[in-house]
Amino acid sequence: MSEPRLEPYLRAAGHDARRARALYGWNARLASAFLHDLAHLEVGLRNAFDRALCDAVLDGDDYWTDRRTLRQLFPVQARPDRHTGGIRDANAIARRRVAEATARARPADGSTVLPGKIIAELPFGFWALMPTDRLERGVWRPYLHRVYGPGTHRDDVRDALDALRRFRNRVAHHECIMQGAETQRRRLVGQVRRLSEEAARDLAARSEVARLLRERP
Repeated sequence: MSEPRLEPYLRAAGHDARRARALYGWNARLASAFLHDLAHLEVGLRNAFDRALCDAVLDGDDYWTDRRTLRQLFPVQARPDRHTGGIRDANAIARRRVAEATARARPADGSTVLPGKIIAELPFGFWALMPTDRLERGVWRPYLHRVYGPGTHRDDVRDALDALRRFRNRVAHHECIMQGAETQRRRLVGQVRRLSEEAARDLAARSEVARLLRERP
């Protein structure tokens, strides 16, 4: 390990090198356990959103990922670009993600792409950004709000999923996640429970995150 990588563990361990190394190993195990639970959420989220979006399919299309329906869900939306000062299409990335997922899912023999393969190829970030403000009228109100119980606020779902998306990126890049881990655990469990009480019970039975948090060196 490099000194900068070990530094947060040394600080947390009061500069006790042995305990710092123990914390480093514990952090790696905790990250692995979180990835398991985040995968649980991701699969549940994409399945629920996918089912809801199937009601959007236009006549002539077979699935919501088909071109015409996709354009209706994610129309060209001109927004100022704060980085360039110009105008950008705020939904271009979402449409591109579906096009890229479709290309990856296409069988080598050129046969029909199965919708389930496309859905599985879409990244967590695609689903986590679905409750954003710009998609409220075209995606959230007519379709995705049905995934959740009465009284669920889109802003709450948006904020929680975005926080978990950013946390997932930190975990995947092997960063130190000691600070705020319990908050992220509760956030994750809460989002799974919003999707399904059955899924929440299954997660509770399989997750090792809570135990690892108790066993911090």
